[in-house]
Amino acid sequence: MTTADGGPRNLADLVRRNAERVGGKTAFVSGAERLTWAEVDGRVDRVAAALLELRLAPGDRVALQLGNTLDFPIAYFGALRAGLVVVPVNTGYTRPELLHVLVDSGARAFLPTRLASSAVADLRQEAPALEHVLPASSAEPTDEPAFAALQAGQPVEPVPATGGGEDLAVVLYTSGTSGRPKGAMLPHRALLANLEQCSRIEPPTTAPDDVVLLVLPLFHVYGLNSAMGAVAWNGATGLLVERFDPVDTLDQIRRHDVTNLVGAPPMYVAWSMLPDVEDAFSGIRLAISGGAPLPAQVLHRLLDVTGHHVFEGYGLTETAPVLTTTLMSEVARPDSIGRPVPGVELRLVDEDGRDVEEGDPGEIVVRGPNVFLGYWPDAADGPDADGWFATGDIALLDEQGDLHLVDRRRELILVSGFNVYPREVEQVLLTHPGVHEAAVLGIPHPYTGESVKALVVPVRGARLSAEELIAHCARSLARFKCPTAVEVVEELPHSATGKVSKGRLRESAGA
Repeated sequence: MTTADGGPRNLADLVRRNAERVGGKTAFVSGAERLTWAEVDGRVDRVAAALLELRLAPGDRVALQLGNTLDFPIAYFGALRAGLVVVPVNTGYTRPELLHVLVDSGARAFLPTRLASSAVADLRQEAPALEHVLPASSAEPTDEPAFAALQAGQPVEPVPATGGGEDLAVVLYTSGTSGRPKGAMLPHRALLANLEQCSRIEPPTTAPDDVVLLVLPLFHVYGLNSAMGAVAWNGATGLLVERFDPVDTLDQIRRHDVTNLVGAPPMYVAWSMLPDVEDAFSGIRLAISGGAPLPAQVLHRLLDVTGHHVFEGYGLTETAPVLTTTLMSEVARPDSIGRPVPGVELRLVDEDGRDVEEGDPGEIVVRGPNVFLGYWPDAADGPDADGWFATGDIALLDEQGDLHLVDRRRELILVSGFNVYPREVEQVLLTHPGVHEAAVLGIPHPYTGESVKALVVPVRGARLSAEELIAHCARSLARFKCPTAVEVVEELPHSATGKVSKGRLRESAGA
C-alpha cells in the first residue's frame, strides 16, 4: 500500500519495495546466515499468511519476545503486513513483567524466543486473551503445527499489506508513573515519519550502501526503528548481533565491513578501552549514540584515537524516537543533544505552557508526524488538541542554538537508555515482608549513565541485607531495573502531606 504521493503506508511496504528494487542485495546477516531482500520478502509473506490462517483480525496484538536474530525482522514485518499490531517484549523480562504486558495488551498471539522456557509455561491460563503461543522458527516444537508448516513450506502468493497510515502498528511498553509499564501507541504513520525525517539529515543517518550494526535490542524503539527500521527504509544491510560483547563486536565490525554504528553510551565506553578500536573503526562512516548522555571524556577519547566524532541524539519511545541530533548542529559539542531533526517542531515552555525567556530552561514540548497517539488502550495522555506533546524533560538553548538537557520533571531513571520508574521498583521492594518503606533514586554511573539505588526502612525487628533485597527484586524485575545499591535507613524524610520527599533525598545523596 502506498500514500497519495507514492510513499509507503505500512512499514512492511518497505520490505516489498526493497524486494522489487534490490531483491538480490543482502538484507540481513546473522552469524553464518544471510538473506537477500527478496528472500526476506518471501518469508514475511509466509509469516503473514500463517498468522492470517489463525483467524487473527486486523488490529489484534501479537507479542514478540525475540532476540536480535533473523526471526525478529521476519516476524515483525510479517505481523505488520497481516494488519496486526506488534507488541515487542523485553527479552530480560521476568514472568510477572511478561504477564503484565500480555494481559494489558490483550495479545492473542505470542512468539517467544524458546518455547521450552519456564517463563512461558501455562501463560494462557493467566492471560485470558492469549490463544496462540507460536514458534518464531519452524524448527522449534509447537502445539501449532499448521503455523509451523506454513512458515517452513513452499512460497505463498504475495500477501497484500493490510492497513497503514493512522492504523496502530506497534505498542511499546515503557515504564509508567503508576509503577506499571504502559504501552505507547505508535501508528505506521509515526514510525515511517521518523525514518523519513532522519533520511533528510545531512549526512543521512543511513544510506543504501551502508552496513549497519544491529546489536541494540530490537524490542527497544531505538533498535527497532532508528536501527532496523532505517535499514529497511534505505534498502541497506543489517548485521544482527544477539549480545553486545565489546571484543566480539569489534571483530564483527571488521569482518563484515560495518559502516554505521547505532549505539548507546555503554557500548562506546567499552570500545574506547580496547587497543584495537582505531583499526575496527577505520571503515566506519557514521557513529551515533543515544538513549543517555555519552560521557564527554569518552567522546574525546574516541575522537583522539579513531578520528571519529560520535554524534548524540535525543528522543522518546513516544516520538518513534528521534527528536534532536548533533548531526544538525554546526559543531557537535559534548553534553549537547543538538537541534531538532527536519519535520519536528520543538519549544521550551514554563509551568504555564508559555515559551521561556531566551537562555532560560524550560520543558521540551514537541510536535510532528512522528508523535504517538497516546497510551494504550484509549490513547490517554497523548498530544494536546494542537498536536503538542510534553516530554517531561527540561532543557535550555545555548547561544549557538544547541539544546542541552538539564533535568527531568518526571522521576525517570535512565539505565543504558532503558526507562526505569522508581515507583515500579518501590512496589516490588514493599512486597518483601521485612520492608516497611522504600524509596528509589537514580544515581550517576560511569558506564550506564545512571543506576538504581534503593533506600529502605525495615519493619521493626527485621534484619535486612542489600544482597537479600537485590535478589528479591530480581525475581520480579528485569536486571536493568534492579537496584545496584541498597541502603537500610531508620527513616525517610516526608513532606507535609506524608509523601516521601525525593527532593530532600537527592540533596542528601548529592551531599
